[in-house]
Parts: sequence; structure tokens; C-alpha cells
Amino acid sequence: MRTYTGNETGQMPGLLPEPYFWWEAGAMFGSMIDYFHFTGDDSYNDVVSQALLSQVGPNADYMPPAQSNDEGNDDQGFWGMAAMSAAEQNFPNPPSDQPQWLALAQAVFNSQAMRWDTTTCQGGLRWQIFPFNNGYTYKNSISNGAFFNLAARLAQYTGNQTYADWAVKTWDWVNSVNFMDPEYEIFDGAGDAANCTQANKIRWSYNAGVYLLGAATMYSYTNQSSLWTERVEGLLNATDFFFSPNQSNVMYETACEPYGTCDTDQLSFKAYLSRWMAASTQVAPFIYDAVILKLQASATAAAQQCSGGPTGTICGQKWTDGTAWDGTTGVGQQMSALQVIQSNLVKNNTPPVTAATGGTSIGNPAAGSSGTVMPGAVIAQITLAEKISAGFLTAFACITFGGGIIWTIN
Repeated sequence: MRTYTGNETGQMPGLLPEPYFWWEAGAMFGSMIDYFHFTGDDSYNDVVSQALLSQVGPNADYMPPAQSNDEGNDDQGFWGMAAMSAAEQNFPNPPSDQPQWLALAQAVFNSQAMRWDTTTCQGGLRWQIFPFNNGYTYKNSISNGAFFNLAARLAQYTGNQTYADWAVKTWDWVNSVNFMDPEYEIFDGAGDAANCTQANKIRWSYNAGVYLLGAATMYSYTNQSSLWTERVEGLLNATDFFFSPNQSNVMYETACEPYGTCDTDQLSFKAYLSRWMAASTQVAPFIYDAVILKLQASATAAAQQCSGGPTGTICGQKWTDGTAWDGTTGVGQQMSALQVIQSNLVKNNTPPVTAATGGTSIGNPAAGSSGTVMPGAVIAQITLAEKISAGFLTAFACITFGGGIIWTIN
């Protein structure tokens, strides 16, 4: 949080300074919601709430006009997933005159459902929202994965089958265009000029994580169905690709970390795999034993790597380097270390709440339904009845590794 200055006089709440893009701020505040949930420390709650509410935009759907030159469906999805986490974890609710966490997550979902684009590739979300942004002709796994993840979690929270139907539809589409192979390996995406038939087969850890949590949530929503059991197992097995062959169960970003080529975004990806692996154990407990082995080893390695800078607490990226700090520093490195360390507390914390199990966040099933739609897209319809039915359904423990949680926040 030392890098974040949005709560200071004259600064813009919710934004990180360059070189960090808007989406990573939303992802960071998602980590801080987890921090409160795992530790009970509310020191940052007011700052986090201010940030999350400052970027909702005029339609309360995380579409602030100032971000139109950069915002993609994946970017909006990260802010929506942060709001969903706030609802699931009973993060303190905003004042009644402000948008509520569940309503914000529903707004992101609704605005993206309206962008489901059948003009190319028989469906799917484009990477970019606006045609003037680079990447508009690309459909990718993370945009569709965030939508799948959010749909599954909204189904679980509200009990509304419409969200679950969208989760299934998205899963089926991702498989139909071979963004996911039979071994549950998830590839980056494809351009639509060739009808998404020529996938870019690079693999990123956050894609593995976002689909794992979505599938684990569907496993819970479908009462532990054998179909989603198989999918959860397959996705979890496929995460082995992101754990070093040289150091057992230590996470690394396979496509770039060994070569020192990770960009600012990619330096944060391990945070999300850690987050979503841990969260998956709460809705699919049968994977806990396998997951915790990886999170424990990775947390120990991450804490050892947080040995840099004048204070000896700056975190590097390469957890496989042990105590030899790799010389890098930044939000992504700190967030990744924080997330993997605090994720080891998952078993001591309550699972995500729902509207039926103590969730207090107020929803608005029509939220976001007047949002931005891509020109020329075939609009997917969510009926008023479905929106209304969605609306009706609507201890402090701090264990650290090497003194980890507190100094990874700073």
C-alpha cells in the first residue's frame, strides 16, 4: 500500500501511479479485502472502500469515462470480482446512498452479458470494449474467464439459475474455440479474423486460477456434481505447469519469469493464482490438501525472497531464488507475496457467504443494464423476470511466514 497515494490530498482515489494500469489497482484492492477477511485487521478498510467506490463511473458499473482509452472487459472484470469478494466476505457495506458491493458485481456482469458477441467466433467477449482500442479484434481467455468466474459466484450468492446458465455458456464457448484443451490447459486467446481458430498458446497463471475458482464454485452450486468435480480436478492438475520443476511446489510465472521478461502486469499474476486456488478450497474442500501443499511451499519461498531494499523487506518476483533478492520491486511483487502468504490462513476463515447464509450486501439485478455495448454486437438478452428473480434471492488470526503479512502490504 506504500505505492498507493490515492487517499492523499490532491490525488485521485482508486488509481495507482504509472506504470500501473487501472485494472491492477482493482486487483490490489481485492487483495486488501482478502487481507481484512484473513486477519481481521481493519486498518485499511476505509481506504479500500473509498477506492472501490471512487471508480464505479456514472452508471455504477466500473466504466469510468477517464479509463475509456485503456479499459477492456478483463479490466472491468477485475474490479467486478473485487466487489464480488466484498459481498462474499461481508466487507463493511458502503453508506446507503452509495452503490453496494453485490449491485456493483451484478452491474459488471450485466454490462458484459450485453457485450456477448456472436458476430465472430460464434460468441464470447472481446478483449477490448471499444473498437478504437488495440486488441478489439482479439477474444481472450482472461476476459471470458473473469465473466465465467463472476457468473458462477453470482449464481452461488443469489441462487439465480440465470447466472449459472451464463457460466455454463461461457465455459462451453471457451472449449468450443479451443482456448482450453482436453488437459485443461488454458491458452491466451485468438484473433477473430480467422474466427478464433488460431489460438495464441501462451499460458498465464491467472487464467488457470480464474477458471479454477469459477469451476469450484459451480461444483458447489450444483451440489458436488460429478461433471464439475472432474473439471475442478483437471484444472487443478493443470496448475502444475506454474510450479517450478526445480523447487517442489514453488510457484513461478512460467512464460516470462525464468527469462526476466515479465512486464508490469505479469509481475502480479501469481497473486491471482494464489488467491483463487485458496478461495477454491472453500467451495470445493476436497482439493484443500493438494492446494495447501503448494501454497505453503510458495509462501515460505516468497517470504525468503522478501529480503531486498534498505529495510530488507522488499519482495522480489523470483521465489525460486530463495533469500537472494532478485533486485526487482513493485506492486505486483508485493501483492503476490502478500496473497500467497495470507492464503495459508484459508482453512481458519469462513467460506464465502451467500444471501441465504448471512450475506448482507444489497443487490440490484437490473444494475448495469444500460451500460456500454460494442457497436454492431448481437446483444444477449437478460429478461426482466430474470433480473427481478435475482433481486429477491438476493477473530483475528494472524499467522505469518518469516514476519510476512504486515510488511508485504507496505
